[in-house]
Amino acid sequence: MAEKKDYYEILGVNRSASDSEIKKAYRLLAKKYHPDVNSGDKAAEARFKEVSQAYEVLSDPQKKARYDQFGHAGVDPNGFGGFGGFEDFDLGGFGDIFESFFGNMGFGTSGRRRNGPQKGADLKVSVTISFEEAAFGVEKEVSVSRFEDCSDCKGTGASEGTQPETCDNCKGTGQVQYRQNTPLGQFVNVRTCSQCQGEGKVIKNPCTSCSGQGRIRKTRRVKVQIPAGIDDDQVISLRGEGDPGVRGGPPGDLYIVVDVKPHSLFKREGYNVICEVPITFTQAALGAELEIPTLDGKVRYEIPEGTQTGTVFRLKNKGIQSLRGHGRGDQYVKINIEVPKSLTDRQKELLREFAELTGEEAHDMRRSFFEKMKDALGM
Repeated sequence: MAEKKDYYEILGVNRSASDSEIKKAYRLLAKKYHPDVNSGDKAAEARFKEVSQAYEVLSDPQKKARYDQFGHAGVDPNGFGGFGGFEDFDLGGFGDIFESFFGNMGFGTSGRRRNGPQKGADLKVSVTISFEEAAFGVEKEVSVSRFEDCSDCKGTGASEGTQPETCDNCKGTGQVQYRQNTPLGQFVNVRTCSQCQGEGKVIKNPCTSCSGQGRIRKTRRVKVQIPAGIDDDQVISLRGEGDPGVRGGPPGDLYIVVDVKPHSLFKREGYNVICEVPITFTQAALGAELEIPTLDGKVRYEIPEGTQTGTVFRLKNKGIQSLRGHGRGDQYVKINIEVPKSLTDRQKELLREFAELTGEEAHDMRRSFFEKMKDALGM
């Protein structure tokens, strides 16, 4: 049997990682290896299951405590020498002895019935939106593949005119007990009923539409309201939109990971927007009225004479809406002076004439630089 990988190693975190660090690592890996993103990639699917299993253990305080203490044996239902795990082990009169050994480490002392209500599975999908949609908010529809109650059998799993019957092997409990001799004495071991698989009921005439499962998988379109100001890789949760619960349990939740496409002109820093604007040497030297793109459309902005490359101007309240509704960020416009690459002979002649006319007096930064260089080098 292949040795199981360390769960901390799978998520890429150390053993002292906080809950938030574990959660963040899981989200990044789950998004990377999700089957919806890697359709048909068996290796990615296996990796996704591995990551999900590791997170299931490390995100549960009790399971994590057992794993830290005993490794995989502490969370494996068949661990601890085949006793079936402490959750399915009837300790009888030895409960006090075991508690003195292990203390309050989360080991149950009574069998857990599987035929009670169970919450449905949580689901995760991703949605891609534009930069502007992230800034102002948008309503989207996402495709969700989830289980739904079979319409033919109304979720019972039994064919029309029949009902599931009580299992005669476990008498509806979903569990069977048997005695086992161990070095510590005789114990009553509790196992899941093999005849009904712990359901407590058996279906003798299964529904042909769902093969007795009581539910079938369907793809539905679900509307989601994406709020203004959301950022790339943030997650929106829709309560109750996951898989339906089992035996009257509540439905799971739907988690939507937002993927924001990059913009050709704008970059985001928090709730602020950065935009670089190229201008000519003439515009920089003489000043000019520029047409600046913003998320709200074009605006006119007057730059002064002698504007230098790298100069940044601020356009107040032209950034992105705060997620909490506390106003908008700003837009910062960075000026880049573009130097022409191809000049005619006449243009070169005029530039040389301009250089002769201006001399060093017109270039304060250049003159200051050479003065500093002389001081530094002792020239």
